[in-house]
Amino acid sequence: MERLGTGIGWRPEIADAVERMPGIDWVEAVAENLCPGHLPESLRRLRERGVTVVPHGVSLGLGGADRPDAGRLLALAERAEALGAPLVTEHIAFVRAGGPLTASPRLEAGHLLPVPRTRDALDVLCENIRIAQDALPVPLAVENIAALISWPGEEMTEGQFLYDLADRTGVRLLIDVANLHTNHVNRGEDPAEALAGLPLEAIAYVHVAGGFERDGVWHDSHAHPVPRPVLDILTDLASRVSPPGVLLERDENFPEPGELERELGAIREAVEKGGGARTDGAWRAAASVEPSSVSTDPARQRLALAQTALLSALVAGTPVPEGFDRVRLGVQARALAGKRADVVAKVAPELPVILGAGYRPAFLAYAQRAPMTDGYRRDALSFAEQLLLGGQLADARVRRELREWWLERSGPTPRSRRPAVRLARATRRVLLRH
Repeated sequence: MERLGTGIGWRPEIADAVERMPGIDWVEAVAENLCPGHLPESLRRLRERGVTVVPHGVSLGLGGADRPDAGRLLALAERAEALGAPLVTEHIAFVRAGGPLTASPRLEAGHLLPVPRTRDALDVLCENIRIAQDALPVPLAVENIAALISWPGEEMTEGQFLYDLADRTGVRLLIDVANLHTNHVNRGEDPAEALAGLPLEAIAYVHVAGGFERDGVWHDSHAHPVPRPVLDILTDLASRVSPPGVLLERDENFPEPGELERELGAIREAVEKGGGARTDGAWRAAASVEPSSVSTDPARQRLALAQTALLSALVAGTPVPEGFDRVRLGVQARALAGKRADVVAKVAPELPVILGAGYRPAFLAYAQRAPMTDGYRRDALSFAEQLLLGGQLADARVRRELREWWLERSGPTPRSRRPAVRLARATRRVLLRH
């Protein structure tokens, strides 16, 4: 495995700072935010300097019951080739459920949700990863995720699940030590036990990030400083194996560049403390087992029903499936709605400007009755439609601006801003009223 060194998550908000930071060996960029034919100039300059760029996918849903979407795989492959990346990464998670397997409406989580550590889920995940590996031009690594909730009836620990996954597919692992800490607080899982069970030779690189605790629940925010317990887990991992790369993730609430550089320094110190400076042998692929000839369709059906029931309870208000913690599901449901509101505000930044302080409560009320079914951009349009049709906007100016915003974006092409066209449009509206 190529040694990556110390890196940081590239985000547009800190692009200039990242370019100036000393000691940055590589960066990671969210794949879905990149257009292969129009890469940001900052990433182009980094690549020209020899800085490795790794695309990090968030929407494949490899842990879902459906087989990976060919279009999403093609998009990820195009980004890997455009960046000249040595590998691509994704998550061990499901992000959507419903559809033909359950004869129910398709639902989108808008976030990464944990898969049950069961044999059914492992069989499906292994097949999905093999499909992805065949479609991608470079090796794939998959990341353990943070979770607020636990599935009832799990049959394996995280270490066992990841070991079997790597053993059966040869996939590499992206280990997020912040997520191990999250699962320790939220699910009582011992990070040391998880590390002890991992196939350490399969590690591609390591994520480090911050979060915060509220009412006994750890929120993996990627918007706070890296806490000492996360650095201690990194030290534990580095005492077992020299990680090929370590990367600091920060997605929002960005501090001054000097603070990010200090966090990177603390990460380097944690790795050195664990003995990470030693030179290990090259990465050795796990012994991949030939794909089973047994159909995974029954397992997919069972997994689809379970995941749809859970996601429906989280985003559509249906009954909580048996065995789940109702209080914790409530926390997760509120977290999903809050994330939807935050991402829609980024995708459509005009909405918080138009609606002002009323944006967030209005969106959270909308999210309670309208599950996301087709991505964040469609979600933003549907939210605006509901406000306009529901007669909830007493302020005429707000109603007018929101209507103009919706008309501009809901058609197949942008509305012209030429004066003659705008006058004709206004005249047509007047005539239609009569």
